[in-house]
Amino acid sequence: MFKSKVKNRYRKGRNSRFYQGDILKNLSFVIGDATRETNMDLIRLKYAVILSQDCDIEQDFSSREKKENDKHLRSLLVCPAFDLEEFANGTHFEEWQMETFGRKKVDKLKSNDEYKRYHHLPNSSEFSIPDLVLDFKHFFTLPRDFLYKKKKEVYISSLSELFREVLSQRFSSYLSRIGLPDL
Repeated sequence: MFKSKVKNRYRKGRNSRFYQGDILKNLSFVIGDATRETNMDLIRLKYAVILSQDCDIEQDFSSREKKENDKHLRSLLVCPAFDLEEFANGTHFEEWQMETFGRKKVDKLKSNDEYKRYHHLPNSSEFSIPDLVLDFKHFFTLPRDFLYKKKKEVYISSLSELFREVLSQRFSSYLSRIGLPDL
């Protein structure tokens, strides 16, 4: 049987590029809303995870040196990651007035089986990462260059290859679900 080289759930990136599954901390950015007179909101995320496909990120990074513009990414997909305790209490993003998830449901959420909308990432004392919950209903596309300028101050660690594949599968499964009408 093939023995995996993956030893841990989290690791440090091997170079200066982003990876799918990179965990970021204290990421702040401005979004606009064309329907409002004051159309700017400052979003502050305690934690976030990059969801863009790793092959696209890698091609973007390597093509910059070769000037292959057709492989350049303009933005990266980022999902907020909430502290599990704050998420359970409904205090994870007070500006959004989120509902309380509840302590009873948290154990089911941790298994990553019951709720397809959410994904649990266990804590890591090595990288000072608390238990995190991703809510696939909320995500942002942020300019690639903006994220690279902030990389040194916001990057914590990366999910190892197998774990980022699970994350990618769950996210794509949630996005590709078919909404059926109430009959």
